[in-house]
Amino acid sequence: MRIGAGEYRGHRLTGPRGAGIRPLRDRVRLALFDTVRELVPGAQFLDLFAGTGAVGLEALSRGAAHAVFVEGSSSAGRVIRENIGRLGCASRSEVIEGDVFTALRALVRRGRAFDLVFIGAPYGTGLAPRTVEALAELRPLNAGAVVVAETFHKELIADRYGPLVLEQRRTYGETVLSLYRFVPEDSGS
Repeated sequence: MRIGAGEYRGHRLTGPRGAGIRPLRDRVRLALFDTVRELVPGAQFLDLFAGTGAVGLEALSRGAAHAVFVEGSSSAGRVIRENIGRLGCASRSEVIEGDVFTALRALVRRGRAFDLVFIGAPYGTGLAPRTVEALAELRPLNAGAVVVAETFHKELIADRYGPLVLEQRRTYGETVLSLYRFVPEDSGS
């Protein structure tokens, strides 16, 4: 795995260790950032189910101001920290090891809000739609924020979760990226 563009372009990242970590393929990651490129510079980025941290690190490379990585596996957390250290971007990064839903509540209590959120939940668990739903409820989002949920092509994910409205859905082989826009004045009722 390599960073595809920006300040850290071409830098190799440490790959996954152990079962259950499925990094977003480089081609899909690059397509994702082509889609949201104008939102990245200066963004507050949240990488949920971060795995190796490749998505959040790509955001930092492309000019995001800060990235928070949330990962349930302590071994994956170590990989993320190793990759952050390798790129020298610790001052613009935070790693939270633990449950995504607990981390979201803690981030809200701390007053954190994000411009871009990526959800890379394990396939077949139902966690991607549950996470979009939690973001819609807790709202750790700045106005106009974009939430991108990665799912397996056979998984169902709704077109709307309250103030999170589907803008586009793109399919890359067996991977689907659903992009939601946060529209706070529209509660969906």
